[in-house]
Amino acid sequence: MKKYKESLKTILDRLHLSIRKNNLKNSKQREFILKAIYEDGGHLSPEDIFAIIKKTYKNTSISSIYRILSFLEKEGFVNSLEVDKTGKRYEIASGLHHDHIICVECGKIEEFCNEEIENLQIEVANSHNSKLVGHDMLLYVVCKDCLKRQK
Repeated sequence: MKKYKESLKTILDRLHLSIRKNNLKNSKQREFILKAIYEDGGHLSPEDIFAIIKKTYKNTSISSIYRILSFLEKEGFVNSLEVDKTGKRYEIASGLHHDHIICVECGKIEEFCNEEIENLQIEVANSHNSKLVGHDMLLYVVCKDCLKRQK
């Protein structure tokens, strides 16, 4: 399982504050969705989340999943990643910056951090008399497993 900056309990406590702030009704679905993403530690599609949630929360619908994910992203609980034409994938907004390597064959997503790349991006922004305030890096590859299968 992936290590996060915050515990699931802390994230759920923040969720309850956000729900009150937005004058929303308490909904276990929001909690179930965050828990599913947190515990998976990966990059789940709305359909993946629906399949997980459906096991314990029988009355859920895929449209509810999309609506809740939109809210969770807007409120900073999850980040979305658009890896291909199949749609977004979601991960916990951990606060720890990382970039992604995506296999174009099997769709596997791996996270990486590289200090040298981070420093180069700051240098590029500075060379354009700008201040870097954020970035998303997606590297599209054919992973080692897919390369083996191709041979």
